[in-house]
Amino acid sequence: MFSRNLNKSQTESFSKSRRNTKVKSSFREHAVLKTRPDRSHRKAPAEENSALGSTLTSSIITLVVGREQRLFAAHEDVLCHSPFFQAACRGQFLEATNKRISLPDEEPEIFSSILEYLYKGDYYPRLVHNKRRNAWELETGDESAGSIESTVYHHGVDGDLLKDTIIYCTAEKYGLDELKRVALRKQGLQSGIQCSTILASARYAYANTPDSDSKLRAHYLALIIRSRGTFKRSGTMQLEMHAGGSQIFFDLFVALCNHVDDISSIAGSSRIVRTHH
Repeated sequence: MFSRNLNKSQTESFSKSRRNTKVKSSFREHAVLKTRPDRSHRKAPAEENSALGSTLTSSIITLVVGREQRLFAAHEDVLCHSPFFQAACRGQFLEATNKRISLPDEEPEIFSSILEYLYKGDYYPRLVHNKRRNAWELETGDESAGSIESTVYHHGVDGDLLKDTIIYCTAEKYGLDELKRVALRKQGLQSGIQCSTILASARYAYANTPDSDSKLRAHYLALIIRSRGTFKRSGTMQLEMHAGGSQIFFDLFVALCNHVDDISSIAGSSRIVRTHH
């Protein structure tokens, strides 16, 4: 997979500090010609269902992504491990003459991560297992390049959102359940996120996942409850609720009520035990 600009002057779709560094390098590093699988992580869908080498003999599909019309290329068989792209390649979305699919509402940086996952089974920064601590961590990468940004600018909301949340929601749309699990685990490893970014990302998550998909929503509810002291001091939550809010605030209310009920139940059980003694 690779990309290039149709209009070189348009470069504003990427997160502020990675527009000219991380993004460009990620496009080069994960080109379609790089076929060696990454043995240290879960295999990509293309590797699980057939030999990756055989899938790379399929035809090349061109994808026109975002407002800037950035061009990507990927093998049809690799794309078709997503039900969304399988339908697109077989249906009306594919321009038959030049095998091109247009995705004007996607963010190029996010789509780059989607393709990286389809080819390699993970996306930057990768998940690595710390054997000493027996815990999953995000790879640190090249320390000289600076810290890894956890947010991405999204044109649809005209602001920064958590990258892993956008990837989770995009994976939901593309029918990539394993990618959803990877994105959710990575988001759980993030820290130091501003309250405004958490709430904006939570609103995006609610708007772009079905009601039956509760995992990402539950993550945000737990995150807000854990960070309740910070939210109380910042005033961000108050402004959001005055503005009307969304379903997240009712869910948060229910979660807090359940938490209080659990505490009351434990306290009641303790009183009964002391009475019997």
